[in-house]
Amino acid sequence: MGKGAVELEGVTIKDANHRVKPGDVYRIVVPATVSATPRGEDIPLAVVYEDKELIVIEKPAGLVVHPAPGNLDGTLVNALIGHCGEDLIGIGGEARPGIVHRLDKDTSGLLVAAKTERAMRSLAKQFANHTIERAYHAVVWGAPRAGDGVIEGQIGRSPFDRKRMAVLRGGGKLARTRYRVLEVFGPPERPVASLVECRLETGRTHQIRVHLTHLGHPLIGDPQYGRARQAPRAKTPEDEAAFTAATGFSRQALHAFVLGFQHPTLHKAMRFESPWPADFAGLVAALRGLKSP
Repeated sequence: MGKGAVELEGVTIKDANHRVKPGDVYRIVVPATVSATPRGEDIPLAVVYEDKELIVIEKPAGLVVHPAPGNLDGTLVNALIGHCGEDLIGIGGEARPGIVHRLDKDTSGLLVAAKTERAMRSLAKQFANHTIERAYHAVVWGAPRAGDGVIEGQIGRSPFDRKRMAVLRGGGKLARTRYRVLEVFGPPERPVASLVECRLETGRTHQIRVHLTHLGHPLIGDPQYGRARQAPRAKTPEDEAAFTAATGFSRQALHAFVLGFQHPTLHKAMRFESPWPADFAGLVAALRGLKSP
């Protein structure tokens, strides 16, 4: 029930832990029914590739992929229907037409959507078989001691916070992420941050964010899995600019820069690369100016 929808003797109940007592009389406002079928909207799309079977787009940070409570419109699905036409509705299901995989709201980068049932089946099978190439660039706090490696662990809902995912000792689903440190920012003996390439071998919810946090190097700007970092004292204007850019970055610093798959009907390998968006590029540029620990 939505907030403010339940009253007791004319007083709105705001306490989620309110206890019901015998004899209480409540008034409940039932919200209007919302259609499960999303509608097309005129939302600009950065189209990288498109044919009659599928479309590849560069999703900007801040765009939700499909309708959900709290985001019933203004999503990528609404934009796809507006761009591709009403025929897209029902491809793979009414709630998430065309959606084969997703990126978190504040993750930018490449995403493919199906325009036909044939493409949906083919792409879904490739994702299930882990034959899709997916590579991400991430900017993390600190730097992994090993320059490259594999992070492996069972991922599931955190027992302490159901809104978060976590690496679990028991239960969950197996998740594997390959990582490679590309660049270290700050002095090697005590790096402030680093640029890391991550390649998914599985596709679990929040996988990269959870795995890098588990490794001890959360994404800069991640409000859910990251943690606040106090910037060291700046010794130069470049240091101050770098620390300001890192501590003030407004989203998780994660960008899906490579997407590769087998075309459903052309039967040839398709591979796309996406340049960094301006905010991500600005963060890396600022961190490259670091002079002090």
